[in-house]
Amino acid sequence: LTGVPREQRAFQYLLAHAIPGDPRHVLQTFDQWCYRREHLSSVGPVKGRIVERLLYERAPRRVLELGTYCGYATVLLAQGLPPGARLYTVEVDPRHAAVAEKVIRLAGFAEETVELIVGPSEEVIPRLRERHGLPEADFVFMDHGKRCYLRDLQLLESHRLLAPGATVLADNVLFPGAPRFLQYAKTCGKYRCKVHRASLEY
Repeated sequence: LTGVPREQRAFQYLLAHAIPGDPRHVLQTFDQWCYRREHLSSVGPVKGRIVERLLYERAPRRVLELGTYCGYATVLLAQGLPPGARLYTVEVDPRHAAVAEKVIRLAGFAEETVELIVGPSEEVIPRLRERHGLPEADFVFMDHGKRCYLRDLQLLESHRLLAPGATVLADNVLFPGAPRFLQYAKTCGKYRCKVHRASLEY
């Protein structure tokens, strides 16, 4: 009714209620909006704990996120990085990227820590090494178009962008589902697979 997209409305709520430079409070404020006002398809706090645990266990130096959306998971990932680590996040929709950029900076992360790249993942991935200086990713979080999961995993493989022992974490592989991605990951012989059970967001 207002003509303002719900992602922008969520950011306006963050501006009014979140503590700048406090990533945990930014995420909590985001959760309040999604529980009480409007649903946004961010990873949310329940699955977010899985992400946080894996980040803590792996302590990756180079993280790649495919599907920034409004920047919720980006902030979640960035706050769990060890000192000196760097996060590259890719978003295809310029409108969502504009919101995410403001959310990331509101949470206190500079471009030296979090680089937001706007463009289709199939075009960005082949350029990550030369244009963005990502030699290899130790940790990949996929939360973009489910039909892109398999294609982009194979692109990362063919461009040798997965470090030895890298972790690939993919959201929503059961619902709405990414069956071809799951089948490949389980049967290609390159990965050890684990399915983490969780509820849907909010």
